[in-house]
Amino acid sequence: MLKVIYPTDSYGQFCGQKGTPNAKKSILFYFNILKCANPAVLINLQCPTTQMCVSKCPDRFATYTDMQLQYQITAAPWEYYRRFCKPGFNNPTKPVAQVLRDEDCPSMIVPSRPCKYSKKKLQQLAGNKEEVMILNDLVYHGITGLVDAKEVGMKIVEDYAASWNWILIGLVIALVVSLIFILLLRFTAGLLLWFTIIAVILVIAYGIWHCYLEFSLLRQQPGADVTIVDIGFQTDVTVYLHLSQTWLIFLIALCTIEASILIILIFLRKRVRIAIALLREGSKAVSYIMSTLFYPIITFLLLAICISYFSVTSVFLASSGDAIYKVMAAEPNCMYANKTCDPETFNKTNVSKTCPGAQCTFAFYGGETPYHRYLFILQLSNLLIFLWLVNFIIALGQCTLAGAFASYYWARRKPQDIPTCPLFSSFSRAIRYHTGSLAFGALILALVQMARIILEYLDSKLKGASNVAARFLLCCLKCCFWCLERFIKFMNRNAYIMIAIYGKCFCTSARDAFCLLMRNVVRVAVLDRVTDFLLFLGKVLIAGSVGVIAFFFFTHKIPIVQEDVPTLHYYWVPLLTVICGSYLIAHGFFSVYAMCVDTLFLCFCEDLERNDGSPEKPFLMSAELHSILRKTEHH
Repeated sequence: MLKVIYPTDSYGQFCGQKGTPNAKKSILFYFNILKCANPAVLINLQCPTTQMCVSKCPDRFATYTDMQLQYQITAAPWEYYRRFCKPGFNNPTKPVAQVLRDEDCPSMIVPSRPCKYSKKKLQQLAGNKEEVMILNDLVYHGITGLVDAKEVGMKIVEDYAASWNWILIGLVIALVVSLIFILLLRFTAGLLLWFTIIAVILVIAYGIWHCYLEFSLLRQQPGADVTIVDIGFQTDVTVYLHLSQTWLIFLIALCTIEASILIILIFLRKRVRIAIALLREGSKAVSYIMSTLFYPIITFLLLAICISYFSVTSVFLASSGDAIYKVMAAEPNCMYANKTCDPETFNKTNVSKTCPGAQCTFAFYGGETPYHRYLFILQLSNLLIFLWLVNFIIALGQCTLAGAFASYYWARRKPQDIPTCPLFSSFSRAIRYHTGSLAFGALILALVQMARIILEYLDSKLKGASNVAARFLLCCLKCCFWCLERFIKFMNRNAYIMIAIYGKCFCTSARDAFCLLMRNVVRVAVLDRVTDFLLFLGKVLIAGSVGVIAFFFFTHKIPIVQEDVPTLHYYWVPLLTVICGSYLIAHGFFSVYAMCVDTLFLCFCEDLERNDGSPEKPFLMSAELHSILRKTEHH
C-alpha cells in the first residue's frame, strides 16, 4: 500500500512515512527537474536525476558556485543549501565539477510555490522582475504534475482518516431517512410523492436563483471572467466558485433539469397519477413482506466484500515486486545506461570507471519476470472478475426480491396464502437452483462493461490524435456499447423475474420476458419510465438533504458542533463521499420498490394472458391493481 500512496526517493525510501527518518519530509525534491523531459522517462518510468525527500521546497534562488564563493565569508549559505544535498554530504569545498558529476548536490535551487496565474496575469507581469520566477513555477509544476497528484492523494487519505467517523454518521442518517421515507410511502404514497416532486422543483428553482445572483455579482468584478481552462485543475474547489463561468454552467444545467421535470409533469400528468397508484399498490406488497426492506443491507455487505477483495488485489498487484535499481549515466553514450544494478556492490564494479558520474539509482518497484511483464493483463482480469461478481450480487438480489413479491401476487388470499418467510425461501431457491443462470447473465453484462472500459481507455489515449476517422469510429462504438449495456440490463432484470416465477434457464426466461413485454409494449412505455422517474426524485431529495447538512457541518457553519469538526485539507472529500453514499443507500431501499413494481407488472401481464376473470379462471390480482393497470390502455 505504501508503494502506491507515498512518493519514493532515489534510495527506495518513502517520503512522509510515519516512523521513519522521512516522517516530516513528505515532498519529493528533484536535483535537475529538466532531466525529466528525457525520453528515458517513458522507458524507465523514472526521472533520470537524483531525488530526495525534503520537508519543504526552496524559497530562494541560489547556485552551488555562488554558495561556495559566499562560504568563504560565512557558513550560513551552506547550512541552508545542504538541506537539498544528499544525506551525510558535508564537504562544501569539494570542486563543483565533481559535485555535479557525483550529484552530491543540485547545481541550483529554484524557489517554488503553487502556480495559480491566469493568462491575463502573465501578460500583466510580462517584463516584470518576477517573470523568471513565474516561468520557473510553470515549468516546475507542469513537469511534477504526477508528483503533485500523489501528494493530493495522500492528503485525501488523511482527510478520510480524520473524518471517517463523521462520514459514517452521515450515512447512518441517510439510512434512517430512507427507511422513514419508505415506511411513510406505505400509508401516504400519493401525498409523499407529490410532496417530493414539488420539493425538488422548489429546491432546483432556488438553485437557479442563487446561481443567477452569484453570476450577476461576479460578472461585475474584475478578474472573475477568467475561464476554467485558464486556471486548470485546482484541488481547492473554492477557486472555481470565484469564477463567473462556473456559476453560468451551474445555471444552465439547473435550468435544463427544471425544464425537463416540468415538461414531464405537464405532458405525463395522468401517467404520473397512475404510476403513483401503482407504487401505492406495491407498498402493500412491501408491507406484507417487510423483510424485503432490509435485503439491500445484505446486498451492501456482499458488495463491500467484493469491493474490498478487488481493492486489496489491485493494491497487491500494483505494489508487488522488489525495489529495482538502474544505472543512470551522466554521458549519453554509456553502454551500461538503463541496466539493472545492485547499489550495495555498484561501487565495486567497473561501471563508474567506464561511465564517469554514473549512479545506481532506484527506478521502480516490480521486476523483470514474466509475471511482472503481464501485470497489466492481471489487472484487467481482476477488473473483469470484479464486474462479474458485482453483477452476480445484483442479479441475486433482483431474483430474490422478484421471487418474494411473486409469491405475494400469486397468493389467492392475501395475506393468508403468502408463504412463511417468503424472502428467505426465495433466496434459498435462487442459490440452490438458479446460480448458473444468474452467473451467466452477469457474465454477459460484465463482458459488455469491460468492453466499454477498454473503449474509454482507448479514447483517452487518442484524444491528441489527428485521425478523425478513428475518433469517429471509436465514438460510434462507445455509443453502441452504451445502448447494448442498457438493453442487457433491462432484459436481465426481467429475465430474473421470469426465473423467479417459473424456474427456467436464463435464455428461455429472457426470451419469454421479451415476448411478454412486446405484447404489452403500451403498458411498458407508460409505467416503466414514469415510475423510475418518481423514485429517482426521491433518491435526489434524500441525498440532497443529507448533503446540505454535511456541507454546513464540514464548513463549520453549525455553531453547536463547530468545535468537533475535524481539520481537513479538502472539505469536499467527505462531503462528496456522504452525498454519493446517501444516494447509494437511498437507491438500495428504492430498488426494492422498483423491483416490486416490475414484478407485479410482469405478473399482471402474465395473469391477463393465463386467466380471463371467469369463475373457472379468476384473476389473481387485486381489484385495485386491476383497475389501475387497466387505465393504461386508455392513456
